[in-house]
Amino acid sequence: MRELAALLELAGENPFKIRAYERGARAIEELGDRFEKLAAENRLTEVEGIGEAIAQKAVEFVATGSFAALEKARAALPPGALELSRLPGLGPKRARQLYDALDIKSLEELRRAAAEGRIRGLKGFGEKMEQSLLAAIATHETRRTQLSLADALVEGEALLAHLRSSPAIERAELAGSLRRWKEVVGDLDVVVAASDWEAAADHFARYPPVAKVESRGSTKTTVRLSSGLQIDLRVVPAGDFVTAWHHFTGSKAHHARLRGLAKARGLTLSEWGLTRVEGGEKIPIASEAALYAALDLPQVPPELREDQGEFEAAAAGDRFEDLITLGDLRGLVHAHTLYSDGKATVEQMAATADALGMKYLTITDHSPTAHYANGVTVDRLHRQWDEIARVQERVKVRLLRGTESDILADGGLDYPDAILEKLDVVIASIHQRHSMDEDQMTARLTKAMRLPLFKIWGHALGRLLLEREPIAVRVDEVLEALSASRGAVEINGDPRRLDLPPQWARKARERGLKFVLSVDAHSTQAIGAHLPFAVAMARRAGIRKGDVLNALPFEKFRAAVRPSPLPGRG
Repeated sequence: MRELAALLELAGENPFKIRAYERGARAIEELGDRFEKLAAENRLTEVEGIGEAIAQKAVEFVATGSFAALEKARAALPPGALELSRLPGLGPKRARQLYDALDIKSLEELRRAAAEGRIRGLKGFGEKMEQSLLAAIATHETRRTQLSLADALVEGEALLAHLRSSPAIERAELAGSLRRWKEVVGDLDVVVAASDWEAAADHFARYPPVAKVESRGSTKTTVRLSSGLQIDLRVVPAGDFVTAWHHFTGSKAHHARLRGLAKARGLTLSEWGLTRVEGGEKIPIASEAALYAALDLPQVPPELREDQGEFEAAAAGDRFEDLITLGDLRGLVHAHTLYSDGKATVEQMAATADALGMKYLTITDHSPTAHYANGVTVDRLHRQWDEIARVQERVKVRLLRGTESDILADGGLDYPDAILEKLDVVIASIHQRHSMDEDQMTARLTKAMRLPLFKIWGHALGRLLLEREPIAVRVDEVLEALSASRGAVEINGDPRRLDLPPQWARKARERGLKFVLSVDAHSTQAIGAHLPFAVAMARRAGIRKGDVLNALPFEKFRAAVRPSPLPGRG
């Protein structure tokens, strides 16, 4: 559906039709495992956002793997046109312009034209655009086989289910950067315990998505899926499973430090175990906690194994016991409803929060400037407040009135001060004009962060993983402005964002800033699904329970985030 929407946009089709397919794609995505069942029962039209035309195409896709409208749209455009349109900085209109003017219909043709200086003469391009396109192509090439964390987890869980179905495999676990919850994953690593490596490798090679077995051996087998994703299987005896799992979880830098500590104690450490140099005795290791204990360390959680301060923290007595966990969170922050671009009513979102056992939920729809997201005007905002009051009488979860207010180009916030003061929570985010240069963007954000009301800096760098680069901004200056004012930083759990990145969240924590771990939910399904991602990003940054505002009870959270009266308004 998304491909069809993009192809129709390239062809200059009706924008309303294009948006309908984009909404349909999102609605189907949010159905998850229910999709095929509803399609088989011809009940897709019961879902908000799926009309009869989209439902028919979806049923056709389930039956055949495609649908006629998609094939027709593909045939109407040159091969490669869609890939061109998705290149950051290009888009459908400019891709069409390149095709019409220079017959460019592939990334390679675009690369040659830009390198030869043939693009700069076109209206709206120029030499700077040529250089940007060359850089975007180089980045695109490195991302061809990369997966977002969320997609990698889906692949990984499906693979584990296959491996664990074999009687030859005693234990199977994911390792590598996926286990460390890195935002983007280049390949998958999985470690299994098996006494018969050939049987384990055979079962692995029979995994249905496997397109090619790249290599095969007694300890390592590598395959490539039809999607291009590479998976490495490591097979070890059960007695070596813990040290192998730990080793292949990484990171390399973390292991280098551990090996140094082992050497200083007369030990050698590898995937095959922990061994005494004198006598060659292998020390039995039953768990990762036991491995770290043998090196006089507390167990370092996988998310922190990057050699970015975890060893120094341990030496200072840190046991990592107060690192934030999913169970610490008491409230859900950043929820959109039908008032803007959400897919559910206030009551449906509240009922879902109730079912999850949450104590509070912030309703934070988009502000008026966000026309693309049906931003909420002041009149409609007042109607939403009335609805929140009515729903509150029917649910246990405490509802807070809020907004995700656009940070305008000049650094101001959408909505007048008189409205902002009456809200319980204000999330301040950038949604437009991402291409400002570093000086302009830094000035814009520092002004917004210095505003006297309490605000949460939402999805701070505006990135979309594997789709859109972070904004150009001097993050240190913005964090400094926020720490001198009143506010907190959002760690956004939307798997497409995962923003603010851990390296900058650590810098924010060093300045004493507090955090909210948000769901940025546009549907009831996303409320629960997004939260673990926010927690994982926070753990990677070393964020503790005491750093997180939505780990507080309701009254303390409300007091902490409530915008204060602005000067002159009492």
